[in-house]
Amino acid sequence: MVSPELLRRSPFFAFTDENQKKAVAMISEEAACDGGTVFFEEGQVADALYLLLEGSVDLFFRPHVENGDQLRPDILVGEINPGEPFGLSAMIEPHILTATATASGPCRVLKMEGAALRALSEVDCRLGYLLMRQIAKAVGERLHAARLQLAATRV
Repeated sequence: MVSPELLRRSPFFAFTDENQKKAVAMISEEAACDGGTVFFEEGQVADALYLLLEGSVDLFFRPHVENGDQLRPDILVGEINPGEPFGLSAMIEPHILTATATASGPCRVLKMEGAALRALSEVDCRLGYLLMRQIAKAVGERLHAARLQLAATRV
């Protein structure tokens, strides 16, 4: 559990009321980690939604062939900055991670238990709607960045 004050300081949770902040705080934990820490790997079940508080996190795609062998080195597909969420698949079915997330240096994160956050969203539909709006915004921004990255390789 974390203090609801931590959520009050985050623009990501600006839409929540005090009761919603308390409920989310109950299923959250704060963690500090060193550079190189792997939060999760592509293909795993997404069991948590993260919010970066300090530092930065790199997102990588690992190209594989049918048998699972890696084709080439990891491809950097995005960078998470303070205030941004990652592990979005914890809220999006089928809840399978689409990237590997690694701390690029020392960082602090807020980790929210995915199943509990989904359950809260079902009980409090307003919370669920507004949370999914924030997540859709993050997904849209990442898609736009990926398109720009792809376009740059075609020039």
